[in-house]
Amino acid sequence: MSDVDSFIDEVTEEVRRDRLYLLLRRWGWVGVLAVVVIVGGAAFNEYRKASEASQAQALGDAILAAMEQNEASERATALEAVDTHSAGEDAILGFLLSANQAEAGSTQQAVERLNSIAVQGDLPEIYRAIATFKALLLQNDTLPVAERRLQFEALAAPGAPLRLLAEEQLALIDVSEGNTDAALERLQALRQDAEVSTDLQQRAAQLIVALGGTPQPIAAQQG
Repeated sequence: MSDVDSFIDEVTEEVRRDRLYLLLRRWGWVGVLAVVVIVGGAAFNEYRKASEASQAQALGDAILAAMEQNEASERATALEAVDTHSAGEDAILGFLLSANQAEAGSTQQAVERLNSIAVQGDLPEIYRAIATFKALLLQNDTLPVAERRLQFEALAAPGAPLRLLAEEQLALIDVSEGNTDAALERLQALRQDAEVSTDLQQRAAQLIVALGGTPQPIAAQQG
């Protein structure tokens, strides 16, 4: 390589170095900011996880302490004092609270608590369906039959999470109204459903026998 070529290379390298330094002085803060954002984001994410874990543990401890009370009324009072931080936590606490309120004889309060869960649109459908179902069971002797039938029919809609349990309750309503044929037809169909559990299938068979019917053989399910 000639001296001229060597000189040109050195000058070119100097120009490149000067440009790099200029770029670093002008835009170096972008890189620094990116590092700060990445590190800060990771730190915040760890803090959030730790905070959520701490809240969950505090909620669990408070619920366990409340459930250690001897009387249902005392457990209900203790549960009412527990703080929640999300709709899901509030629903879980509400189920426990309503169960103890019902056990303590405060059925109306239990129904109101369950109904408040049932109308929370930000909860998963299964939570709302369970709340409605439990509230209806608690009102078996107080809510008009027509109203109970209407609500159970809504829970028995195709694709609903508690569809089959609602069908069982509708069969019991048929029985209470003296409509044995309708109850038997509903129970036979319930036993044949592809999604029916063994326990529910057996309960339906027992009720069919009690009503004087004969459970139909279970059709083979095609996989």
